[in-house]
Amino acid sequence: MIGKEIGKMLLENKENLLIPADRVAHVQMNNRLNHALLVLTKIGYSVIPVLDNNYKIRGLISMPMIIEAITGLEDINFDKLGDIVVSDVMNTDFAVVNDPYDLEEVLHLLVNHAFICVASDDGSFIGIITRSEILKGTNRIAHEFENKYDVIRKTEHLH
Repeated sequence: MIGKEIGKMLLENKENLLIPADRVAHVQMNNRLNHALLVLTKIGYSVIPVLDNNYKIRGLISMPMIIEAITGLEDINFDKLGDIVVSDVMNTDFAVVNDPYDLEEVLHLLVNHAFICVASDDGSFIGIITRSEILKGTNRIAHEFENKYDVIRKTEHLH
């Protein structure tokens, strides 16, 4: 369980933890792979969310997924980029939390993921929480905690 005061400090900038959907690069399920490749290349991210026509989060797409989809036994067939749709290759097994989210759950998920998608109860995409934003908050706590709190080490009881 996260300590009460540490949790409070981490959530002081809660509005900065969540990057809202309108600021998150994404593609749609019915986009072709050439479009997804362009978006990934232009923004420089390795993975981005995939949404359906109702802006519900449905998966994630990455450069390796795209390359794998157009790679044959002998070579890479770039002509296939315009034939395959994102929904054919996206990863549908990904971390997503509902808003309001549990900070402890998010921290556990961010150990293995660069970002976590946040959705409403009906699956509508709200945004992402990135490992980077959590680390910025952790860095702030590491520098400010003892300025705000008197820290006294608990003495260990001998049995």
